[in-house]
Amino acid sequence: MNSWLLLNSGKCAAAYNMALDEALLENAARLGRPVLRFYGWTEPAASFGYFQKFAEVERATRLRPLVRRPTGGGIVPHDADWTYSAAFPPSHEWHSVKAEESYRRIHDWLRLAFMELKVETELAPSAQKSLPGQCFVGHEKSDLLWHGKKIAGAAQRRNRLGLLIQGSVQPPPVPVVRGHFEQAMLSAAEKHLQAKWDLLAPGEGPNRRAEELAVQKYSLAAYNQRR
Repeated sequence: MNSWLLLNSGKCAAAYNMALDEALLENAARLGRPVLRFYGWTEPAASFGYFQKFAEVERATRLRPLVRRPTGGGIVPHDADWTYSAAFPPSHEWHSVKAEESYRRIHDWLRLAFMELKVETELAPSAQKSLPGQCFVGHEKSDLLWHGKKIAGAAQRRNRLGLLIQGSVQPPPVPVVRGHFEQAMLSAAEKHLQAKWDLLAPGEGPNRRAEELAVQKYSLAAYNQRR
């Protein structure tokens, strides 16, 4: 059985969102199965890549708060997007593939989900020049496109603890609601990844560690402005 875990966190504060994703990565081996997490934001915010310079991010977007992700990539606006993450234990096959391949896989999964909803999308065959540090201006190879416009991007962190992918979907102007899209992601995984879903119970998740990281790291200016 290709067993996966599902966690729907609802709307959370920016610092907690990043903290819980990192906690899922830290606990990936203990959980022993991939975890797909859906989540939202209690207020408009922007996340930015681990290696980005805070001063440049601050000038590039008016969204606040700003929170540094545990993954790379550029600035992602979280005012109307659908966010998700996927954490894989180091024993899982996704952890062993190259970054380009896991990036392609996650967006092909989204493509298949949109197909379930009768929305045609495609993976970008190559990169198109974008503004430095802006995730949704231009596109990279294997980003998800709708009518040539990027609607989904992702960032990754792979280490001995596992693989964390953080993704954002800027929904296209079609009559699709988020709940239907999330169900389509689950259905597409069952059909094409042979995934079997179990809910991650609150007591099984790394909630206490996430609360620690939110307070001691992601809510601190010393961390978010460190570069």
